[in-house]
Amino acid sequence: MTTSLSRIPRTRDAERFQARNGATRDPRPTFERPLETEYRPRHALDLRRTVLYQRHGAGDPTMTVSGTVIWRASRTPAGVATLAIRETHPGVVRGAAWGPGREWALGQLPALCGSDDDPSGFDASQHPVIADAHRRNPGLRLSRTDLVFDALASAIFEQKVTGMQAFGAWRRVVTWCGERAPGPTPQPMFAPPSIEGWQHVPSWVWHRAGLEPPQSKALVRAARRGDAIERAVLAAEDGEAVDRVLVSQPGIGPWTSAETRIRALGDADAVSVGDFHLAHHVGYALAGERTDDDGMLRLLAAWPGHRQRVIRLIGASGVVEPRRAPRLHPEDHRDR
Repeated sequence: MTTSLSRIPRTRDAERFQARNGATRDPRPTFERPLETEYRPRHALDLRRTVLYQRHGAGDPTMTVSGTVIWRASRTPAGVATLAIRETHPGVVRGAAWGPGREWALGQLPALCGSDDDPSGFDASQHPVIADAHRRNPGLRLSRTDLVFDALASAIFEQKVTGMQAFGAWRRVVTWCGERAPGPTPQPMFAPPSIEGWQHVPSWVWHRAGLEPPQSKALVRAARRGDAIERAVLAAEDGEAVDRVLVSQPGIGPWTSAETRIRALGDADAVSVGDFHLAHHVGYALAGERTDDDGMLRLLAAWPGHRQRVIRLIGASGVVEPRRAPRLHPEDHRDR
């Protein structure tokens, strides 16, 4: 559930941030007539499993599901946009968009649905778990947003904390400091702050949201060079070149770079080395036992160019290592 706007302190810092960021706080935005389009993929498409990979937890203020419709708010190069998509018939996806960035959002709809994902050369038969998952999930595609800094920002939020902590901090900061999404959304939705807006998030917001100083400082530093980072990433010729761009920034390592590549670029070969759980899951699914990052990379080497695809298929396979202990209880430092 998104945080009520009435709970946001009306301090001078908050007003200054909203003035700099141009954030729209009107709780009753007007609804212009949307632009609409129809996308007919040339491949099988599991719309929900493909597109909802971009969501940051069930309470993500940038993305929600209402009935058969997936709603997504984003800050496009042309401005904020709200995109509503649904599958009207098998093989037919309808999209409607509101806001100044609506044309860009509709133009990007095929890529969001995995149209740029190229499975050429992928051989699922090399492992029975992967072969079975591939057979049962023919519509699983790798989505891309082409919004590099949004993907980088969300990845920084998720550094070295539990998903619950990261998603909660993302929900609070985007709701408090983002821009209200246009259109008849089923609940209040918000686009993330602009690159400039991230630089001016007040210090008390980071603290109240539960984001630790190393992450908030890394995000602010990246935002100061955000436009240059985006240009360099989009001009990079392959995943390794993207890594070189991103890991050259303070506070951004291989894990954050891989997560950015996966969401923004739909990189089928990116592997989030350094993840607390990923190597264990991959090892258990492919070898029947836990492994470390080096062992995971050796197992995934059988699918060059498609390692992220294999990881996604493992996630869809239902093969899960039995839990060995209670879940980690996240600490909350906001009252300190």
